[in-house]
Amino acid sequence: MASKSSRPRKGAGRGADSSKRGTGTTGTWTSRTRHPTPEPEPQEALELSGLPPELLLLVLSYVPPRTLLKRCRRVCRAWRAMVDGQALWLLLLARDRSATGRALVTLTRRCLPRAHEEVPCPLGRFCARQPLGRNLIRNPCGQEGLQKWVVKHGGDGWAVENNRRPVPGAPAQTCFVTSFRWCRKKQVVDLQENGLWPGLLDSGGVEIVVSDWWGACHDCGCKYRLLVKLLDAHHNVIDKFSATPEPIERWNNDTYHQVTHVFSNIRRGVRFVSFEHRGQDTQFWAGHYGARVTNSSVIVRVRQS
Repeated sequence: MASKSSRPRKGAGRGADSSKRGTGTTGTWTSRTRHPTPEPEPQEALELSGLPPELLLLVLSYVPPRTLLKRCRRVCRAWRAMVDGQALWLLLLARDRSATGRALVTLTRRCLPRAHEEVPCPLGRFCARQPLGRNLIRNPCGQEGLQKWVVKHGGDGWAVENNRRPVPGAPAQTCFVTSFRWCRKKQVVDLQENGLWPGLLDSGGVEIVVSDWWGACHDCGCKYRLLVKLLDAHHNVIDKFSATPEPIERWNNDTYHQVTHVFSNIRRGVRFVSFEHRGQDTQFWAGHYGARVTNSSVIVRVRQS
């Protein structure tokens, strides 16, 4: 019989037994060491030039027009040919499914010049500048002072003030104010510089809408005149419109009136629009109490048959 002293005491050797765990069949250790996740293999960049021409044309048609002209056109000869051609821009225009959009596509196909390798399609500049339906008069309300206008001062000259009564649709609620003698102001709009090409202007499919707002100070009446001319490339007058409304009397509650005209049957050769208006007060007061003009506009739009 073994003596009690030879028996292992209760709990003895526990450290030794636990150090052997993980190698036996009754238990395992879970390693907490984290292995780095392998990085994915780099993918090759999409090569657009490898696309079929029809698909590449579709992709490029979603790029903004200014980016197409300033950046994409410089990529390579193939891209330049697409940007200079007609198909890309006609595809872009065809996305407008409104009545005006469809009419524009039909009109454009009819009046585009023949494709020429050395001359870019005019639709590029047209799409970038978007001349249809927007006001081509710059600084129409005096928000930039007298800039963009050729002025002739009378009396105490022109000034810019805030409107005394809101003018609907104006981009700024400021106006040009005349004095006690006639003050004149003119701006000539270059239609081709704004993206309209000769074939479109001569097609008979567009019209030019001109408009002007004029008013008076409550306690001082005023006189006003408007003269709009359509000019050819040599600034010869092709057509014109003039308006001389009755003067606004004193005590008028700061009233405003609108003058508008549509040149619907535009003759061939129109390249510029000369927009001129003038005004003065009726009381001959020093300062600026004459006609208040603002929100002048020249808008080219597609004729609706």
